[in-house]
Amino acid sequence: MKNFLIHGLGQTNDSWISIKNNLNKFYPEILCPNLYNLMSDENYVYNNLYDAFDEYINKFDGKVNLCGLSLGGLLALEFSKKNHSKINKLVLIAVPYKIPKFLFTVQAFIFKLMPKSTFEKIGLPKHKFISLVNSIKDLKIDENLEQPSCKTLILCGKKDRINMNSAKKLKSKIKTSELIIIKDSGHEVNLDNPEELSNILIEFLD
Repeated sequence: MKNFLIHGLGQTNDSWISIKNNLNKFYPEILCPNLYNLMSDENYVYNNLYDAFDEYINKFDGKVNLCGLSLGGLLALEFSKKNHSKINKLVLIAVPYKIPKFLFTVQAFIFKLMPKSTFEKIGLPKHKFISLVNSIKDLKIDENLEQPSCKTLILCGKKDRINMNSAKKLKSKIKTSELIIIKDSGHEVNLDNPEELSNILIEFLD
């Protein structure tokens, strides 16, 4: 069975290297797509990214396990709502229950002030990155949360205060889910505490 590790906004697939190496000892089929390479459309918005992601995952035969952080988690959650029979297990890390519009507006403004070189590091032009951020603000994440019928694991870093309440709300709405708080970690759990995250995933995917 294919296992997908899906990075967050501001990360790349390289953010999963340590975890992929750990999981490969037990699960040989670990795939880490670079989300920014899935789209060729100049209109760089979330809906187009999701469509490209949906097409990418559905190219693989059989059921899959999806593990997504932040933006990657939003994509994985939406995919699970629309493709029930395709998902075996779902892992959501630092996924918001509702998009904090004010925070995203402030972030988009800050991004406009940052140099282009900052965005070149993740392989995405500045204007496309900002376009993607702006398109996320109106997502209705809290709708149809009864849809994921697969076994679901919700994870949140102990220091990720912004998403802690979201994690608890997702746990209450997704009836097939369990919640684990990861110590010594903020928002980017895959970078902050890869060993602990690896151990949790190995046990959950077994």
